[in-house]
Amino acid sequence: MSILNGKHIVLGICGGIAAYKSVSLLRLLIKAGAEVQVVITPAGKEFITPVTLSALSQKPVVSEFFTANTGEWHSHVDLGLWADCMVIAPATASTLGKMAHGIADNMLVTTYLSAKSPVFIAPAMDLDMMRHPSTQTNLALLASYGNHIIEPGSGFLASGLEGKGRMEEPENIVKYLEDFFSKAQDLAGHHVLITAGPTYEKIDPVRFIGNYSSGKMGYALAEECASRGAKVTLVSGPVSIKAVNPAITTVHVESAREMLEECRKVFPETDIAIMCAAVADYAPATCSDRKIKREHDDVPVITLVKNPDIAATLGAEKNDSQILVGFALETDNETVNAEQKLYKKNLDMIVLNSMRDNGAGFGVDTNKVSIFKRDSDPMDFPLKTKAQVATDIIDEIVKSL
Repeated sequence: MSILNGKHIVLGICGGIAAYKSVSLLRLLIKAGAEVQVVITPAGKEFITPVTLSALSQKPVVSEFFTANTGEWHSHVDLGLWADCMVIAPATASTLGKMAHGIADNMLVTTYLSAKSPVFIAPAMDLDMMRHPSTQTNLALLASYGNHIIEPGSGFLASGLEGKGRMEEPENIVKYLEDFFSKAQDLAGHHVLITAGPTYEKIDPVRFIGNYSSGKMGYALAEECASRGAKVTLVSGPVSIKAVNPAITTVHVESAREMLEECRKVFPETDIAIMCAAVADYAPATCSDRKIKREHDDVPVITLVKNPDIAATLGAEKNDSQILVGFALETDNETVNAEQKLYKKNLDMIVLNSMRDNGAGFGVDTNKVSIFKRDSDPMDFPLKTKAQVATDIIDEIVKSL
């Protein structure tokens, strides 16, 4: 019996030639035992008829906000609450843009905005549209919201060209959903501590020493753990993003010492700790209680002192039942430095990113990592969205449980 048996799935269909694949996808979901409600855009009905979809789903197809002849209202809120997941396949460039920016002018987008469950997006379009910066930006933005992007394949396209843009095959989408739900509770009963973002070390009331970390990687890890059933404590430096999953408790801090203090409070209760924050290595020895004025003060000499090493401190305190994961962002001698930190800080695993890799590092929505574990060869991963990288990292942690 498929793990999808009994699941409530909203299948969103947009107006693209790949809509013909959605019929097969619907049939496979029904065969797996899922209850499926189709929501189709007006343009989608130009490619596949509601009669076909209704016959397969055994449910009226929803397209408009209300039924014209009866005035019956279709509640996108109710659909969003009913669903165990929402799958949008195919997702056109137009719909991706509307979803990314909250343009709620059709039933599909309003249902997406009301969804409380995981959302899976399978883009399909011509290769030039797919690789256009606006499409890539929208996909990255949607991924940063916690949506799951099912990457399109490469091959022969409806335009006659060949390239990336083919909607993933229905069988693979079903497999993707089954894999997701099969591990949806593999962290149930576990308490995970995650650090994220930068730390700010004050020079005076308005200036600080910090770095360019956006917190996106740490927050993606927190969302991934929570989606898999974990209770998550997220100790976050100053960032502009917020955690979405209610299973995440966010503790906001500013400095490295504050972050260490909060981590030490929680660490004894946790099974897994992931030190993803970009903690400042140094802090000013003193902090002025007033703004240093250029007009009246001499050029200040700032004496720095070392900040505590949070990962190493927890590594010295951890017990045999705890898993401690560190991060290393390097500019040179990447492998050597990562391996040294793995053992020196008593870590069980370390995730390496290199500042020399395009699309990796601070402030971007993608990352390219290598994972080091004790007594095993490094695992190198290609460039992916940070949400996808979070999945890879947590998959490796789960193997160690």
